Amino acid sequence: MSDLPLIQADRAVPPSATTTSTGGRRRRLRLLSPTDRVVITLMVLVPLLIVTAFVWLPALATVVLSGTDWDGIGPLNEIDFVGARNYSDVVNIYPPFVPAIQHNLLWLAVLFVVATPFGMFLAVLLDKELRGSRFYQTALYLPVVLSLALIGFVWQLLYSRDQGLINAVFGTSVDWYGDSNVNIWAVMVASGWRHLGYIMLLYLAGLKGVDPSLREAAAVDGASESRTFFRVVFPVLRPINIIVLVVTVIESLRAFDLVWVVNKGRNGLELISALVTQNVVGEASRIGFGSALATIMLIVSLVFITIYLATVMRENRE
Repeated sequence: MSDLPLIQADRAVPPSATTTSTGGRRRRLRLLSPTDRVVITLMVLVPLLIVTAFVWLPALATVVLSGTDWDGIGPLNEIDFVGARNYSDVVNIYPPFVPAIQHNLLWLAVLFVVATPFGMFLAVLLDKELRGSRFYQTALYLPVVLSLALIGFVWQLLYSRDQGLINAVFGTSVDWYGDSNVNIWAVMVASGWRHLGYIMLLYLAGLKGVDPSLREAAAVDGASESRTFFRVVFPVLRPINIIVLVVTVIESLRAFDLVWVVNKGRNGLELISALVTQNVVGEASRIGFGSALATIMLIVSLVFITIYLATVMRENRE
């Protein structure tokens, strides 16, 4: 009888389980047929080539062109390199740059402080499986599938000075899109309306993956729902929080469609993305100068994306 546990232990741990995961993957790859290897190779190479051609090469070209004064007309072999002059001009002698930075930071603050917590609050409510929660999920997520340009037209029906719903209800005549003192706030409300639906979906997916035993243990200890969420559930959602942070920063940087539909990013709606478009495809056609603005956006985005990737890879190693 004393030998029985040893026999069971031998049966419970087959020899293959002692191999490393890397060795197991290599062994499985060697067992693949030539056709399967070709299919896997194509599945890796085709997306890699597409991303390289349409993302990394244009990004690299943007960085290179940011050091030139090219206007997009002359041949490439006649491009004059000016070093960091475009960056110096952007900071020192380009008046719209500072307001654009301020508006982007304000956009980020509103999305992060208002829209993101509200989206998380809606996710917590819908996670309770309230009556009609499916309908509310669909209604709140619907703006996410709409383009920001279309959202701009939708909110025009609310913001119109003469025929808008808001002015009709309150008996005012505010030009919500035309007045430079209020148009940035009006546009951010429209953008936040779309953003909170996306955040709600991310947090709702994260909440569905939380182990119910954690909440049960907190309830047994007498913790309230709010205390359970902030002390138990919220720390478990750390990967979702990082994703939300990166998404919010990128959303605040690439905000373009909405302000371009309203007034092409002028008169109080200056944003970095709108300035890039004005210089690259506008009347001035200053490719080098616009590329410098785009490179600034790229660097800021890469900082947060790098933080996200480093966190994800560190958690996978753990």
